[in-house]
Amino acid sequence: MDSIRVAILGYGNIGRAVEQAVDAAPDMQLTGIFHHTDSLESLDADVCVLCTPTREVPSFATRLAARGICTVDSFDIHGQILDYRAQLQPLTREQQSVSIVAAGWDPGSDSVVRALLLAMAPQGLTYTNFGPGRSMGHTVAAKSIEGVKNALSMTIPLGTGIHRRMVYVELEDGADFHTVEQNLLRDDYFAHDETHVIEVPSVDALNNVAHGVHLVRNGVSANMHNQNFEFNMTINNPALTGQILVACARAAVRMQQRGQCGCFTMIELAPIDLLPGTTEENIKALV
Repeated sequence: MDSIRVAILGYGNIGRAVEQAVDAAPDMQLTGIFHHTDSLESLDADVCVLCTPTREVPSFATRLAARGICTVDSFDIHGQILDYRAQLQPLTREQQSVSIVAAGWDPGSDSVVRALLLAMAPQGLTYTNFGPGRSMGHTVAAKSIEGVKNALSMTIPLGTGIHRRMVYVELEDGADFHTVEQNLLRDDYFAHDETHVIEVPSVDALNNVAHGVHLVRNGVSANMHNQNFEFNMTINNPALTGQILVACARAAVRMQQRGQCGCFTMIELAPIDLLPGTTEENIKALV
């Protein structure tokens, strides 16, 4: 199979991580890096990895899907994923392209783990506990608040899937902290969790891209109770997000080549499509 031609749109922490993952992939080549303010007319690739702020992703995905270019993104507003998928579905089918949405680590790979645990124990409870660590989506949202020069949003797990947001803000000259705080607390990223906003002189002095998750399920398998499962990881947030996006870019191109076009989330993918190498090689190594 020819190398998969990959373009990157957006060049922040995730965009740089995607570049590194593409460079390390044995079956991919990078064809271009675009900033979200650039014209996309010259973008020529099999798949484009969207690394812009989440709220900009749907418009870029729509523009590229209309040209028949596959897209992959880590859209992370959980409550809007179904609507976003429904928006892209008819366009991707019409243009015979593939868009894989919400393909970070949560939503994304953690969604796959939750689905597998649900299959293993159909009755029960699952708790996803994030952090402690930096949330990239929440940090970008905090930076977008008028009067904020820089920001860092830390997610602190309180247990049973409940979290506290600690948001550290460095203000623009003349900005009013109370106004910034109220606008931030009303933002949909923060409105549903306990959130504390703290003014600091320098966010760079606090910055850390580490994160993690502790995912727990206690349930019932074949009428047998007390089935307990745990999944833990401690990660560099951008690096893992970038790696998952690149794996999904591979899957998108393979699905398009099979004529399996449309818009998908990660739980709808065949795991083997995420991996380099042939089907036979991966079955031999992993089954």
